[in-house]
Amino acid sequence: MILPVSNRRQFIKLSAQTAGAVFAMTSLPNSVRLAMAAEGGASATDEFLWLEALQGKAAQAWVKQENQRTAARFAQGKGFQQVEKQVLDILNKDSQIPWVAKRGDYYYNFWQDQTNPRGLWRRTTLQEYRKANPVWETVLDIDALGKAEGKDWVFQGSVPLPPEYRYCLLELSPDGGDATEIREFDLVSKAFVKNGFVLPVAKSQASWIDKDTLFVATDFGAGSMTQSGYARIAKRWRRGTPLSAAQTLYEAQPQDMTVFAYHDHTPGFERSYVGRSLDFYRRETFVLGEQDRQIKIDIPADAEFSTHREWLLIKPSSDWDVGGTRYPSGSLLAAHFDDYLAGKRELTVLFTPTAQAALSGYSGTRDHLILSIMDNVVNRLEVLTPQGKSWQRRPLASRAPSARFPPAGLTMKPTIIF
Repeated sequence: MILPVSNRRQFIKLSAQTAGAVFAMTSLPNSVRLAMAAEGGASATDEFLWLEALQGKAAQAWVKQENQRTAARFAQGKGFQQVEKQVLDILNKDSQIPWVAKRGDYYYNFWQDQTNPRGLWRRTTLQEYRKANPVWETVLDIDALGKAEGKDWVFQGSVPLPPEYRYCLLELSPDGGDATEIREFDLVSKAFVKNGFVLPVAKSQASWIDKDTLFVATDFGAGSMTQSGYARIAKRWRRGTPLSAAQTLYEAQPQDMTVFAYHDHTPGFERSYVGRSLDFYRRETFVLGEQDRQIKIDIPADAEFSTHREWLLIKPSSDWDVGGTRYPSGSLLAAHFDDYLAGKRELTVLFTPTAQAALSGYSGTRDHLILSIMDNVVNRLEVLTPQGKSWQRRPLASRAPSARFPPAGLTMKPTIIF
């Protein structure tokens, strides 16, 4: 991704603010105070709530003031100007390798440059992507969409429906913030679906269960948001019905950060999950059983987990004592999913960190699990293949000293991109 030039300069200056500019809110100039008054001022419970209006005059005036203050202190002299030019030259290079996400037969990329400041969502084939100058097909021009609709849309991603990958849920923010409008999009016609799924602008989540059913978590009205301002209630919403008729599945607590719900579409291992994020690092997750019975995945709240077909993969963030064994933080463990939910604690160690080596990522193909291990500041790859209840391990030869691949997730193809 290439940032628009205006955003890049802002990025460079804001990066310097770690020295202390961000906390200086006490001495606001009159221009900021007047703008705050016009926009309703500060909340009785949150004196900085006015900063939530990203495009508001008060917030913009404050950012301008702080950038000027930061620049006056740090952005002086030839050294800064030289570094700024070097960073901008790197960020503006058209020769950067476009990172892609595979969806069906296509490889998708979101691209921004000086001509397309809001960006092009585009795709190509694997054959083209292997070329020095691939031919890209534009799926959606965000600048053109904003001009046609009279809104300065910011692309915030898409949620595809496997395995055909014809439809997706497109997320558009009117100001670049967390609140987005979600619309159903047809990747064949490259157009929004008439009378398709639509959620108005809010801090929402939406994901596919099947073509006619979604998990949704959004602002359903009074009491439906957490104290952090995110969705608190997850529901099941069926096509052709009003959002008000969606069925409640799970409710987080008001003090939690957010609720979540999603579906694993892996053929033969389809599962639905609901849960709550207590904060950025801790969560509680349940599998939905028959008649939506909630079965807790009993792992530490700060542990990461994912699934690979019949396997539950657990990465503890703290040392974990279970089944009479202590597993250190940063390990990767595997257990048979159904056995674990039934109460068994038979864990296989797939990776143990050392003083020199840490797990930097892992990803699944149809038949294998690929580990990316940072060993003495150099990446090496290992291929793990389940055989019954054990795992075979072999190194994966790579010409690149720091091979990269997507974060943990399952593809039903036997291939993976580096």
